[in-house]
Amino acid sequence: MRSASRQALEALREVQASEVGPRSAAATFTTLSDELYAIAALLVAQPRLRRTLGDPATDADGRASLLSALVGKQVAAHALAVASAAVKMRWSSPWDLTDALESAGDDALFGAAEREHDLDRVEDELFRFERILQDDGELTGLLDEYTVDPQRRVELLDELIDGKVTEATAKLLRHAVSSQRKRSILLAIDDLLEQAAARQDRSVARVVSAAPITEAQQTRLAAVLGELYGREISIRTALDPSLRGGLVVRIGDEVIDGSIANRINEAKTSLVG
Repeated sequence: MRSASRQALEALREVQASEVGPRSAAATFTTLSDELYAIAALLVAQPRLRRTLGDPATDADGRASLLSALVGKQVAAHALAVASAAVKMRWSSPWDLTDALESAGDDALFGAAEREHDLDRVEDELFRFERILQDDGELTGLLDEYTVDPQRRVELLDELIDGKVTEATAKLLRHAVSSQRKRSILLAIDDLLEQAAARQDRSVARVVSAAPITEAQQTRLAAVLGELYGREISIRTALDPSLRGGLVVRIGDEVIDGSIANRINEAKTSLVG
């Protein structure tokens, strides 16, 4: 997102936080998410409406009134308030408005998980599903195949996660698979993990190792990374015996590869050179 849209997105998050605070019931957050997803889907399906609601050259109150006339009787007051605030804001493009509504829906599901004291669990479930997809390119391709009906992709997803994850995680993944705006399930999960961490004022470190890491080691690693990056770090671990030893740590776009396999490859490269 360009500057105007980034500022609008931050403002929208503040509006949403004022509409559904931490004391709201989990069901309120879940309903809000469903309805924001639905409004975003409407804008995806209706290009003319999307352009009209996302046009900063028109009257902001008029855009909000149009949205209210279209969906006001179909969604709850919280969803209408958040969506109306969104269409009144200035976005760099109409697509940024649509993406912001989807992001607000994601954030509402994180709010539901937080209300149920499940946010850490949801974050862990997303990370572990991300690892499954990274190890199975064929499965990732099936979930990303846009020539297949979205409902079929969701059915495939449900076969994999049914009864194994929280409802919030399931809803986040179903939307990531079915939304026309999320072209890659892996990129969608990456964004969700960052969003979950940001909600708790921290960053996620994805740590892959050849052998299990003890809790004490995770605590020490989190402290070292926290000092290095100047913010709290949450550790998510996964195993990959092919590393042979050492760790691969990824925080956002940065990768610290301290694996033995990487050192061997570097040694081979230097010998060839």
